[in-house]
Parts: sequence; structure tokens; C-alpha cells
Amino acid sequence: MSQTRTPPRLSAWRDRLDARALGVYAALPTPLRTRTRRLGYAFLPILQCGLAAGLAWVIAFDVLGHERPFFAPIAAALALGTGMGRRVRRGVELILGVIVGVGLGDLLIAQIGSGGWQIAAVVVLAMSAAVFLDRGALVGTQAASSAILVATLLPPGSAGGYERMVDTAVGGAVAIAAMALMPVHPLRRVRREAASLLGVASSVLREVSQGLDDDDSDRIRTALQDARDTQPAIDMVEEQLAGARELVRISPFYRRRRPEEVELARILNPLDNGIRNIRVLARRAIVAVDDQVDAPPALAGLTWHLGDALEVLARRVADDPDAPTDAEVHRALRAVSAEARRELITDGGLTETVMLAQIRSILVDMMQVAGLSKISALAALPPTVRTPAVEPEVLEEWPDSADRPPRGVPPLRATRASMDRRGGRSSLS
Repeated sequence: MSQTRTPPRLSAWRDRLDARALGVYAALPTPLRTRTRRLGYAFLPILQCGLAAGLAWVIAFDVLGHERPFFAPIAAALALGTGMGRRVRRGVELILGVIVGVGLGDLLIAQIGSGGWQIAAVVVLAMSAAVFLDRGALVGTQAASSAILVATLLPPGSAGGYERMVDTAVGGAVAIAAMALMPVHPLRRVRREAASLLGVASSVLREVSQGLDDDDSDRIRTALQDARDTQPAIDMVEEQLAGARELVRISPFYRRRRPEEVELARILNPLDNGIRNIRVLARRAIVAVDDQVDAPPALAGLTWHLGDALEVLARRVADDPDAPTDAEVHRALRAVSAEARRELITDGGLTETVMLAQIRSILVDMMQVAGLSKISALAALPPTVRTPAVEPEVLEEWPDSADRPPRGVPPLRATRASMDRRGGRSSLS
């Protein structure tokens, strides 16, 4: 597997933070700023782990009277961890695995003794039971490690198996309570990362445009690699959204944020699709330069303007204090959509046609990120065929051709009522 490079704009919000920072932090060398930023990003989860582990020990030792309840803080720390994502699910998997491993380990080792074949048998039985109970990958792993711990370092008789399982349950319950009552801010992090992804998309489009103007395919290749490097970040955003979905269900402080979580989940799929389409556009632009295709300058200009519009969209998604309004974002994207006319490539070949088609696809994806429905996004594009599946908002003045819409057809808004009036043409071809 090749080493993934960090796209230059993937952490644009962190760069802005550095630019505004004052004092000691701003004076630190770049490597130290990166490490300090990483620590700040993970500090609240670390604090959660420490407090949950201490509280789990206090409950198991002082309240329940267990002599050495080390499984309680271990379970709490493992369930929380420092990573984000589906922490509740991960915590349940870890707790279930530890309970199964400790319970079976105590029961079996007490009967068959400790040794090499006994450990093998306990691990097989514990992992089988864990996989039977839950499909999570962590369940089997934790069951095996807990059973080995009981079979080697904690031989039967040092403490009751029942107490160990209770300690694990205590640690897990404390961890879930810590998630609910001391929540990390996953929605803010999702916003920042999604905005950074849009920043990468904007930067890539501008580089593609400049590469077309300068006939520089190497520049476009670098931009294409930046776009490809965003896939791990997209996967991370998806994982963080899954964690946010869990958190808004269990935390009394986040239940009112449910609409925001739904809205962020809604933009993830079109954002992913848009960046994938940007990769296709970049690859086709490389073909155009390498094949010495005389691409229309207006096509490169349209790509640049699209990058500008995505920069506006990125500021809106980040929800900064000076962020543009939804209306301003829609206006910027619609202005680019109005330029994406087929007249740009009237005499063009396959390469230019594919590039224009990809730009139009990116526009549809990004307008959905901006909050428009797919039908409204399609309607914002100038028509390219005689009978478009979605009636355009404005009919363009085309040169005479077989595909030109008849002059008597009035422009229709792409609403359900208008499509019903047109005989149910709401289905997309």
C-alpha cells in the first residue's frame, strides 16, 4: 500500500487557526504545532478516559467492596479510547468481549488447569462464544485477550469470576455515562473535516484549470493525487457521523442537535460523489493535455469558477461566524451552472464532452451539498438535449440543431406539481 499524502487543503481550518494564533503557540516550529494540535484534538477523549477509569475503580472498590477491581478501570478506558467514531458500539463490543472471555476463562481454567493446550482451548471457546453473540470484530479479540489474561496472570482462586465480570460491567457503564454526560463535539469536527474536503475540491479544480491553461499535465496529476488522498478523510467523516448519531441518542446535551446530525449525514453522499467526479475530470484533463487537445479556454474558465463556488460552499459548511448565507451559496453555484452550456464545446470532441459532462455532474452533487434537492439541481443546468427529463428553469438560446427544444415549450420550474401537469415526467431517464 502506498503512503497516503496529506492534501494541501485537507486541514484548511487548522491553517486558519494557526494564522490567528498568538503567543507561544504561534511561535512554535511547524512540527511542534502539529503535535500540539493533535494533542488538543484528543485531549477531551483522554480526559474522559482518565475520569471514567478513576470513577470505575471507586465504584467497584469502595461501593461494591471488590478487593482488586482492575477490570473496572481497564474496561472503562478500553471502551472510551482516544479515537472518535462509533464509540458506544465499540464500548459495547469491548465490554461483551471482556465479560465472555473472563467468564469462560475462570470457568474452564478452574476445571482443566493452566497450560498450553488449555489456553488454546479457552481462546477457541471464548472467541467462538463471542462471535456467536455479536458480529463485531472487537468482541472476539477482547474475549481472547481476557481469557488469556485469566489463564496466565490471574489463575483461578485469586478472585471470583463473578466479581471480574461485574467489574467489567461497571467500567462499561461508567464509560457510556461519560460519553453521554461529558460528550466530545463530533458534529463540530464533522463540519470542519467536511469543509476541509470542500477546500481540497476547490484547490484541485483550480489546479486543473491552471494546468489546462498552461498545458501542464504534471500539475494536474499532482492535483489528482490530492483528490485521491481525500478518501481516508471521507471515511473518517462517515465514521464520525456514525458516532454523532449514537451520541445524539444517549446524551441529553445533544438531543436537540439531532436535525444538525441529519443534515450533515445528508451531505456526505453527494460530497463523496462530487469528489469522485472531480477525480474523473482531472483524469480527463490529463488526457486532453497529453493528447494535445485544443480544449476551449472557456472550459478551463468554467472549472476555475466552479472552484471559486466550492470555496464559498466550504465556508458555509464550516459555519464560521463570517460564513456566507445559503442564498449566497446557491447564487454562486447557480451562476456557474448557467455557464455550463453545451455551446462551450460545439465543435469539440469526446474529451471536451466528457469534461463538460463531469463539470455538470459535480455541480449537481455540490448543489445537493448546499441543500438543494437533486431535481432542483438538475433544473438549474442549461439543457443539452431536446427533451430533458427535468424541465430546466431557463431555456437557453441555442443554435439551430436537431436537439434544440421547440420554441413553443415554456420554461417550467422543476417542482412536483409542474411535472404532474406535464404528465408525470418526474422519473429520471
